[in-house]
Amino acid sequence: MQTETLEKISQKVKVLSAEQQEQVLEFVEKLEPPRRTLWEIRKEHLKDIPEEELDKIPTDASVNLDHYLYGAPKK
Repeated sequence: MQTETLEKISQKVKVLSAEQQEQVLEFVEKLEPPRRTLWEIRKEHLKDIPEEELDKIPTDASVNLDHYLYGAPKK
């Protein structure tokens, strides 16, 4: 289905003038969702967590993940 739609759009755009094609391109580019960085996404997910709760996360959690999840000895 998507391929058919893209083909229809392509056929209609091909008959437009270069100026009109530019306008179509500008319009389509405005439809794209803005790209966010990983840090922006992280910030959005953490915004509702109180700072004191974030402070409880161990600083060595990435190294000692098995310890914190399963009780394995710390590295």
